[in-house]
Amino acid sequence: MKRTSRDIRTANRYEVLRQIIAGSPTSRQELAAATGLSLATVATLVGELLDLRMITEVGFEDSAGGRPRGLVAVHPSGGALIGVDIAETYVHAELFDLALNVVARAEEDLRPDESRPEQVAGRVAAAVGSVVDRAGADASRVLGVGVSVPGQVDRDRGVVEYAANWDWHDVPLLDLLAGRIPHPLYLDNPLRACVVAELWFGAARGREDAVVVNLGTGVGAGLALGGGLHRGVSNSAGEWGHTTLVLDGRPCHCGNRGCVETYVGAPGIMRHLREREPGSPLLHPDDQTATVDALARAAAAGDPVALGVVRETARYLGAGIADLVNLLNPEVVVLSSWVASRLGEPLLGEVREAVARHALRRPLAATEIVLSPIPTDPVSLGAATFALEGALRSAGRRPATTGRTAPAGSRAAEPSQTGITG
Repeated sequence: MKRTSRDIRTANRYEVLRQIIAGSPTSRQELAAATGLSLATVATLVGELLDLRMITEVGFEDSAGGRPRGLVAVHPSGGALIGVDIAETYVHAELFDLALNVVARAEEDLRPDESRPEQVAGRVAAAVGSVVDRAGADASRVLGVGVSVPGQVDRDRGVVEYAANWDWHDVPLLDLLAGRIPHPLYLDNPLRACVVAELWFGAARGREDAVVVNLGTGVGAGLALGGGLHRGVSNSAGEWGHTTLVLDGRPCHCGNRGCVETYVGAPGIMRHLREREPGSPLLHPDDQTATVDALARAAAAGDPVALGVVRETARYLGAGIADLVNLLNPEVVVLSSWVASRLGEPLLGEVREAVARHALRRPLAATEIVLSPIPTDPVSLGAATFALEGALRSAGRRPATTGRTAPAGSRAAEPSQTGITG
């Protein structure tokens, strides 16, 4: 896609603010060194961010001689951002200040019979309203709401083109939300959100090439290549969960058989447990979260059935990750999302051993495999950065609006296509 001068300016403004968030307080000279931009360009962008009240002057750094350097820092109360993580079993929302510190959280459960788009949109609106109320935030200071939804997303049009686990096709989710949420909205996919969270605050920070494996009900692999988020030509990169792991294997919601997701997603883990011990007290047939939580507690206590299920899951997961290691040669593979965080170290140890059995020696030697260190929900955090990108794009171009008032295909309501640099 051809980048306009406005796209480039937005990307540069975004990168400068990202560096300020990561390193407050900092000087213009340090920002120029970190971003590779000229000092004059950085000074101009800092001036724009000061005018927007997103950052503030905080004095001067000590100098052993010469002119003291002025310092800037993010202005936490300069606005609020909301990140929403829509999963198959819940909607989780977090409100952040501009330093991307969590101010408040809210969650809505999604029952299996609540997967219609209108029902999901209603739950999202309820979670957003709750998190604003709990934060005591002035609604006019909410710069935007980033919404992550599992599936293949056309973020230009705000449409979920395909979500296998709900059998959604061409759902205009952003339009459904715009009638319920009075803030600018930005839609994307959890794979992208997790990668950005890790690039900014997690295990991929400072890394050029990283893979973030998202383990939940669904499964995917977010990609950072060359220090930036990799979307692919149609924003569909990372659908690793729907690559074939076992020929003629378990049926998948996508219509194929033997997909990675059917062996390492939460329903697949429940199936491992059911096949190993059908009457296990660890199995909660209608509750993925309760089953994974029970497995995690039992595995930590040394229960042989639980450890066997974790080992079986890791066997498949390790084979799939080895393919990613051989194909992409990343510096780090991060195990992220709720299944990975709950199973934790027992899963990580087994996965490392399984990857070592399948990956080529040279790329494996250069790859670290870790759990996500992010203490909050990485999807919500990453989604909030999409709202921040959108706010920076619209800043200075048009008056602030409430909700999405532009047509579905309008660029005015959407974040830039420049991608997110690390």
